[in-house]
Amino acid sequence: MSEDDSTPAPEHHEKRRSWLERLSSAFSGEPTSREDLVAILRDAQSDGLIGGDTLRMMEGALTVAELTVGDVMVPRAQMISLPVDGCFLDLMKLVVESGHSRFPVHGDNKDEILGILLAKDLLRGVVADNGPGSIRELLRPAVLIPESKKLNLLLKEFRLSRNHMAIVVDEYGGVAGVVTIEDVLEQIVGEIDDEHDEAEDGASLIAVQADGQYVVDALTPIADFNERFGADFLDDEYDTIGGLVTAAIGHLPETGEELTLGRFAFRVAKADARRVHAFHVGILADA
Repeated sequence: MSEDDSTPAPEHHEKRRSWLERLSSAFSGEPTSREDLVAILRDAQSDGLIGGDTLRMMEGALTVAELTVGDVMVPRAQMISLPVDGCFLDLMKLVVESGHSRFPVHGDNKDEILGILLAKDLLRGVVADNGPGSIRELLRPAVLIPESKKLNLLLKEFRLSRNHMAIVVDEYGGVAGVVTIEDVLEQIVGEIDDEHDEAEDGASLIAVQADGQYVVDALTPIADFNERFGADFLDDEYDTIGGLVTAAIGHLPETGEELTLGRFAFRVAKADARRVHAFHVGILADA
């Protein structure tokens, strides 16, 4: 009698058994490291047991436990806050231009945070008959947290309190920045675009332009960049081209900043308060 064609090959059984044994070992209570666990999850992805997006989220969830609020917050210099004595129509213009839904409201200076204003509350105040005379009456309590707070703890507090924004304070009690639940979730699921974010043009990480330059996504793995351009950048410290260039510049760069590395000229094409998104890359002929 012929052997059933649907029976998995012995080597497939062996491969899956080996992976399951390693996964069982990782959760058996024996001493292990985060690096070992990540290696096992990556093997699972290579074996087709989990998808690439699932792997990235699992790695992101592990990373959240190690990061602090200070790692992901929007710093004070870049946060958008509203003056408490502003008139309703002026404040509405600021709200519409920013595209955000929640705003810290300050008094005489940005260290005097009086509360959080929701855009929907401001809209109700503008259109209501005999509505509030000032936005003070619309403010919700502001949650203050230290820069050193772990992201996993903050995410739990956001869920329990149903708050979506917190004011970050430094060791002296001054305002250091602001953090939202979106900032935390993006560490797990990746960048969350909304209708106010500019859409990325093109699906590939590296796209050639009409002038011969390239647009390179900052999340492009260094190994992929090296393969595409015949470069020899090391990837022992940083995984992505964005991490490599940011480290070489020495600070989180802004749009338009430039840097030459070897025979490549990098110019920041898009960046925000948290990270670089894309570069324009030119190849230097004389290098």
